[in-house]
Amino acid sequence: MKLLPILTTHDGSSSRSNMTCKYKCGDACFHAVPNTSKGQYFGDVVKTAMTRRGVLRGGAMAVVAVGAGSVLAACSTDEPAATGSAGATTTPPVDGVDFTAVAPNTEDAVVVPEGYEQAVVVRWGDPVVEGAPAFDFDNQTAAAQAKQFGFNNDFAGLLPMEGSNNSYLLVVNHEYTTEPFLFKGYDAENPTREQFDIALAAHGLSVLQVNGENGSGKLTPAFSQYNRRITGTTAFTITGPAAGSDFLKTSVDPTGATAFGTFNNCSGGLTPWGTVLSGEENINQYFGNAESVTEPVAAERLARYGIEGAASDRKWERFDKRFDLAQEPNEVNRFGYVVEVDPWDPNSTPIKHSALGRFKHEAATIYVTDDGTVVAYSGDDERFDYMYKFISSRKMMSGNGQAAKRHNLTLLDAGTLYVAVLTGDAPDAIDGSGTVPSTGKFAGKGEWIPLLRTGEDGKGESLVPGMSAEEVAVFTRQAGDKVGATKMDRPEDFEPNPVTGKVYVALTNNTNRGTEGKAAADEANPRNKNKNGQILELEDDHAGTTFVWNLLIVAGDPGEADTYYGGFDKTQVSPISCPDNLAFDSKGNLWISTDGNALDSNDGLFAVVLDGERRGETRQFLTVPAGAETCGPIVQDERVVVSVQHPGEFDEASADNPMSHWPDGGDSQPRPSMVAVWKA
Repeated sequence: MKLLPILTTHDGSSSRSNMTCKYKCGDACFHAVPNTSKGQYFGDVVKTAMTRRGVLRGGAMAVVAVGAGSVLAACSTDEPAATGSAGATTTPPVDGVDFTAVAPNTEDAVVVPEGYEQAVVVRWGDPVVEGAPAFDFDNQTAAAQAKQFGFNNDFAGLLPMEGSNNSYLLVVNHEYTTEPFLFKGYDAENPTREQFDIALAAHGLSVLQVNGENGSGKLTPAFSQYNRRITGTTAFTITGPAAGSDFLKTSVDPTGATAFGTFNNCSGGLTPWGTVLSGEENINQYFGNAESVTEPVAAERLARYGIEGAASDRKWERFDKRFDLAQEPNEVNRFGYVVEVDPWDPNSTPIKHSALGRFKHEAATIYVTDDGTVVAYSGDDERFDYMYKFISSRKMMSGNGQAAKRHNLTLLDAGTLYVAVLTGDAPDAIDGSGTVPSTGKFAGKGEWIPLLRTGEDGKGESLVPGMSAEEVAVFTRQAGDKVGATKMDRPEDFEPNPVTGKVYVALTNNTNRGTEGKAAADEANPRNKNKNGQILELEDDHAGTTFVWNLLIVAGDPGEADTYYGGFDKTQVSPISCPDNLAFDSKGNLWISTDGNALDSNDGLFAVVLDGERRGETRQFLTVPAGAETCGPIVQDERVVVSVQHPGEFDEASADNPMSHWPDGGDSQPRPSMVAVWKA
């Protein structure tokens, strides 16, 4: 296997290349932090008496989450969790986490535990829609890409097909394009119209049938009536308080109710009613000429979303005026929402839900309480931004009939949007070093502060003084600022545990924490210049407004004093850094994929024990090729499926100088792909 160097950038805080940062998130880490509010955080919050309410546990109607299902059948072993650790623990391995951990590495390959097999499911450019041509890197067209699997796959969900025990709909979103890896001879200052059109088509989502085979976890794509591509030009219906708002009206859509395309879709979630949710994240980078917007309020709103400067990196504004803020200042307000797609109806129009707010949604995931109340959780993936949840005022209807389906498709259009405020049990013990308080854990309480109530008629009521309902729906970050929401270290994926009902949040990192003029460490974000991230565990009163919390993992080198692995012996864990996406197996073990591992190893997928004397035990299940990110984990009895995003994306690399040849080998171009792994 070819070994590649890890290129560490951003002051040694991440293995992401500058190339990835530029095209994935618009160089967010190199720009000023958009949240300049003086909003409260732990050091400012006056503790209030908060009575812990009984936590609703998941019942028969509990969450259907990404990766929820039964535990992956694993090879039993008594080996310690981490290569080179002090010795095996005295108790048997936990069911589902009983594989030999993969050692950290920098190989140009997907590396899996001994006794497991793997196969690529689908690659960028593979046909999705019948009639799509075979992929030809040197002769790409927009028409072909609109029928082929898109670029840089992130979220993935498998939906079982009724009447078949081994066929599924695979739904995958395509976060962003890295043009220097799409095209040979790419001139960043002078992209062509055809390159623009291809990139538009490479965004969005893919829906395709995949078939399993007896005796293995392999998945093979198949053409079916459900196969579909959603791209940067697909029409979306906007629902909720922002629909029809003057903030969303453009010359192309004077109604403000129909958006075209979806961009930078990061993680997502499956709903119990059979649809797929996807979060529009770093949408700021697609729009040019922000500096032309000089009206103070409008300029402030753009800045709060990280939208600034003259020309965009991709230069899309040269080819379509909707990406030019000088011509269409409202177009950007039509992105940054939770998207819902019905994969069972290829003719359906996808939805953008403004009742859930507009920000850099990493994902949206669903929990359903025993009485049918639907709760949607979402994080705003930005340094010092916030955690949100939406409680629907409508109850989920069971059954597969048309009436239930029509009703359930409206569940996210009426209800109340909240933002989180956290307090710590031992705030005086936090000095930014990551030292665990004398209580032995990082813990505290929290409250959900209401921002926006959406009625049965879709009209909104603002719960934030000085802001209209439309303003809260479109400029949700400012609403969070006004109520003093807690500034977090990049809250990404939220996932409810289908076994316990507890909710977990991946906080990826924040190297600005505690630097000059920025919020200092607090108990939920206990390290200044936090380069490795942490995992937050909530016992939430799902349909209510209070929760208690603790930190499950403070990630990083287990040998360093500023790390914490749930109280588990740190000599027995696989080192983990920069948690991103989360999933669960049916035993209730947490699975974590990473993005930007700051420990000089490829990113990977890890399993974590949550309960009992082995709580916090962390084992690495796989690593992805050098330069790649691990996304969209799905964990089932038969298989684990991961998205391998941006393989070989190094600063020195390009389509003219590929530094990875995964997955096809030889002298081929690297291709983002889905991979299935199963027990041999």
